Amino acid sequence: MKAGLLFVAGIAAAAAHPRRHQHPVKRQATDFNVVTVVDTVTAVEPSVIVYVDGDGRAVSTSFFGAPATTPTDTPNSVAPSTYAQPTAESSSDAAPTPAPSSALSSAPAPTSSSAPGADFSGYTLSYSPYNSDNSCKSQDQVNSDFNVISGYGMIRIYGTDCDQTATVLTAVKAKGMKLFAGVYDVNNVNAEVQQIVNAANGDWSNFHTVSIGNEGVNNGAYSVDQVVSAIGTARSTLQAAGYTGKVVTVDTFVAMIANPQLCQASDYAAANCHPFFDGGVSAEDAGQFVLGQAQRVSEACGGKETMITETGWPSDGETNGKAVPSQDNQVAAVNSIRTAFSNNVVLFSAFNDKWKQNNPGTFGAEHYWGIYGDAP
Repeated sequence: MKAGLLFVAGIAAAAAHPRRHQHPVKRQATDFNVVTVVDTVTAVEPSVIVYVDGDGRAVSTSFFGAPATTPTDTPNSVAPSTYAQPTAESSSDAAPTPAPSSALSSAPAPTSSSAPGADFSGYTLSYSPYNSDNSCKSQDQVNSDFNVISGYGMIRIYGTDCDQTATVLTAVKAKGMKLFAGVYDVNNVNAEVQQIVNAANGDWSNFHTVSIGNEGVNNGAYSVDQVVSAIGTARSTLQAAGYTGKVVTVDTFVAMIANPQLCQASDYAAANCHPFFDGGVSAEDAGQFVLGQAQRVSEACGGKETMITETGWPSDGETNGKAVPSQDNQVAAVNSIRTAFSNNVVLFSAFNDKWKQNNPGTFGAEHYWGIYGDAP
């Protein structure tokens, strides 16, 4: 997804920060690699899933994107799926309509996309410490951001560049939150884990989870064996440094279902799911869609505890089928997700990520996922 606002700036940004998380480019079905064969053929490209029938005709297209949890010792289990399998006329990843899991009885709806005005203490929020020009935010800037987003139980970050484990940990501690830390580059697991160890400096009390990779199998960057091996390496290093929290890998829910080894090697199943990119889900139905996919992941992983580690809705951009980006729909989608989940979900994201670059597959929405609008 690094392809666009300004050509020269895009090149410089990629060189300076090659590991940052973005939704990938959507391409034609002929460009995809076949990774799973069931009743239909599932072809994938970074976070893009195209379902085709036996004659190779496209049936539906879905995007899936990253994060999820609450600051409890163990995420609440999402029960294995009990819904009926989709019919031949429906997409194989269509959302069922099960009863909400741990539903909120009276969750107040956010009043706007930039000022939620609700109690988010049971939820996790994803956060990226980058300025619009791709430069790293200072500790003062991170602290200023956290003055706006305080009230969450946990914050998820994706990597270790910009010394973000240390800067975000400082802000997290000041707000009494937990940290969902991350290693982004599986091939650099030793160095990135060491940065996390250095940032903790022997005090792991504010750490909940350390993730190893984000959608690396789905986008073809790593094999399943590479990721499983990296999880083991990271877990050993972290435990030797005194860490007793959770270690997982994060991938799309489709990749998790197709490769249960990923969740088997993790302390819980951690899957990203973005209903907006499905194209067949309205904002009001976002929560049920995400819940249905969480149930599918848990079922594929043998009933393992499951967390949706990234989900949300953009406030601007182009319409994708039934998915219409707007501030009102962002509010509706976030509230729908909060109704379906009282915890075990990471809302994406804190602020609009102007440092990212759009491509045709992101529907012009890549900058506009921030629940709180633009950063201070």
